[in-house]
Amino acid sequence: MTMETIDFKGVEAVRLQTSKGASAIVSLHGAQVLSWIPAMGGGERLYLSERAVFQAGQPIRGGIPVIFPQFANFGSGQRHGFARLRDWQLVSQRQEGGFAAATFRLEDDEATHTIWPQVFTAELTVMIEDNRLDVELEIFNRSEAAFEFTAALHTYLRLGNVELARLEGLEGLSYIDATAGKSRRQDDRYALLVDDETDRIYLGANKPLLLSETGRQVAIEQSGFRDVVVWNPWETRIAGLTDMAPLDFKRMLCVEAAMVESPVRLVPGEDWCGRQTLLAL
Repeated sequence: MTMETIDFKGVEAVRLQTSKGASAIVSLHGAQVLSWIPAMGGGERLYLSERAVFQAGQPIRGGIPVIFPQFANFGSGQRHGFARLRDWQLVSQRQEGGFAAATFRLEDDEATHTIWPQVFTAELTVMIEDNRLDVELEIFNRSEAAFEFTAALHTYLRLGNVELARLEGLEGLSYIDATAGKSRRQDDRYALLVDDETDRIYLGANKPLLLSETGRQVAIEQSGFRDVVVWNPWETRIAGLTDMAPLDFKRMLCVEAAMVESPVRLVPGEDWCGRQTLLAL
């Protein structure tokens, strides 16, 4: 097993690798997982745009961005928060048995106080085993008063063709449709098929999900997070995204572990933890 600090497209990153060949790359910019290759074969499982911008203060399109302390425009603060735009500190690395893990930390400072005036510590732990990726986000309230936040692990999953993929496990759930003015609807289909712009927040999603495409599958589980966001910009929205190629909407689907409808509330000294697990099948 190896773990090393590398230069990835101009940003400092950590490469995790197990003895059986599973690997992941995590950028210190945003503590963002940029690559995950399971040991079982099948290649890269995360989408990373070939046009992604790797610059200070800019979001990186793809991988698993950390959304904190605000999801999208569900609040009056900065859209998708500042965590994905900041450099995190690598605080620990662990190798034992068949896994490798690293933990990253972000704390408040004068710059974050201008956006969100709270005293906090955020930690992100990334762990890989042979065919498994765990990403865990933990938030600590170090303020003298309670605060609230929303959050997500904005996971971009790589696909051969999204039109041939199906996502199971959301049947019967209510969702907020952001493509229709945040109207509320219910999904009665056994599997979600993406054939148009999709931007849905599924509420109370506590069942495992299965994303299938020709030749491979990814099982998705979460804990701590109550909601699941499913997003694909399709050809209409992607035209306005300069950091994605015009046809890349076919090559990805975001399936995000999220806390959106009911913000997390922490009293002083309290902490919250949410995790997303991906299992290559």
